[in-house]
Amino acid sequence: MMMTRLLLPLVAALSTGCATSTTERLQLPPLETVKQVDLQRYLGTWYEIASYPQSFQRGCTATTATYALKENGEIDVLNRCRKGTIDGEEDVANGRARVVDAVTNAKLEVSFFGPFWGDYWVIDLDPDYAFAVVGNPGRDYLWILSRTPTMEPAVYDGIIARLQAVGYDPARLVKTPQRPATTPAG
Repeated sequence: MMMTRLLLPLVAALSTGCATSTTERLQLPPLETVKQVDLQRYLGTWYEIASYPQSFQRGCTATTATYALKENGEIDVLNRCRKGTIDGEEDVANGRARVVDAVTNAKLEVSFFGPFWGDYWVIDLDPDYAFAVVGNPGRDYLWILSRTPTMEPAVYDGIIARLQAVGYDPARLVKTPQRPATTPAG
């Protein structure tokens, strides 16, 4: 599908390591992850609140990522978005993830194409797993995720302040349009 075809350049770029990263260009200290991720709590669906724009996500709205643990210890990854508008055609990409730091579970790699893997580091995480922030050691990729389609402004502002403190440029973030959560009738 289109999202799958668009992911190939990202995975190739991540695997080659030939480009100078933001971390290298700005001579930033190494990026740190959170101390621990409970994978069972991390599984499930996350809504993308904001991200650094990537070519493979061009035109995406209402973006979600759903993670499910496989018997072999890998994680199924199902990325979905709507093209153009919240009601646009659904685009789906299936991938897999694996933990590369079993001490913390905060450093993973994700693959959508065979042998090509990209870094997926959890760099900020709500104690109740209400939000997560995912980046890579080069600081060229960034996603702010939430368990709900919207995020309180104070929570978002706190995330932005912490990101800025570790060398991310908040001006590069683009908010992702999401359909508001529906409240059950009561």
